[in-house]
Amino acid sequence: MSEHHELPPDKHERLVKAARLEWFSIVYLITAIVLLYFTLGNSQAMKAAWVEDILGLTPPVAFLVASRVRRRRPNDRFPYGYHRATAIAYLCASVALLGLGAFILYDSASKLLKFEHPPIGLVKPFGDQPIWLGWLMLAALAYSAVPQVILGRLKQPLAKELNDKVLYADAEMNRADWMTAGAAMLGVIGIGFGLWWADSVAASIISIDIVRDGWKNLRVAVDDLMDKEPTVIDDSRADPLPLWIKNELLLLDWVKDAEVRLREGGHVFMGEAFVVPVDNDDLVGRLERANRHLLDLDWRLHELVISPVPEINRPEPAGGDG
Repeated sequence: MSEHHELPPDKHERLVKAARLEWFSIVYLITAIVLLYFTLGNSQAMKAAWVEDILGLTPPVAFLVASRVRRRRPNDRFPYGYHRATAIAYLCASVALLGLGAFILYDSASKLLKFEHPPIGLVKPFGDQPIWLGWLMLAALAYSAVPQVILGRLKQPLAKELNDKVLYADAEMNRADWMTAGAAMLGVIGIGFGLWWADSVAASIISIDIVRDGWKNLRVAVDDLMDKEPTVIDDSRADPLPLWIKNELLLLDWVKDAEVRLREGGHVFMGEAFVVPVDNDDLVGRLERANRHLLDLDWRLHELVISPVPEINRPEPAGGDG
């Protein structure tokens, strides 16, 4: 095992940029949450959009906390370091999404089944001239949606470069926020046209989207903590790095067979490589040179232990439970 730089200089610059975006997201979300709170009225759709913005604070806060914790050096209590602070933050954000999304869905569906008619009255925010509260609701929803879509587009490429699933989940939530705002707007407009059920239906649609995001992210977070094979940032396929390392080992003239096993530790990978050497000549030197070469393949490969073995015992296929 050799010392290896965790974040190259260019990636560190991306991390600093991502942290700035997350701080900006937190400040902006707080203003959106306050604005939505003062225009809630009795609309379930508005309440659902408000709660989702509150939930939207979880990923950026988790990212910022995990970014500080994971930089700590390994010690005797945590010999592998603190990299999995990212995975824990990802898990916490996912549980919050799933739990509150399920609560909003229950609340909205129950009000729909009870045939509750949410009124949207008149207010006088600018003096004696009354205006329909729905106009203020629509303006607040637009303010809570448009900047988040832009933030999501800015965060997504950074998440891919940093291999950070918390940041990627946050970017996906931001980018999809226009759906939440759009559904809430339809609910408010529906009430204006006398469609009492439109509000609860819109709130249910929003909550279903929250539950879907929460369940998807929770599944990925649990899989990562259970050392599932590394996947690309959107979890759509296996990451090619293990196969790349294996092929590099097989290209060495002193290696007869090889197998690689990696696990995700937040935004970096750690694991083992097993090799069947042709002979034992200068084996320690060969292993050390191979280790240095492999660690230079990809900045995400933080730690790799190469073990010589007489034969390779490959894992069984996952089957139906994979």
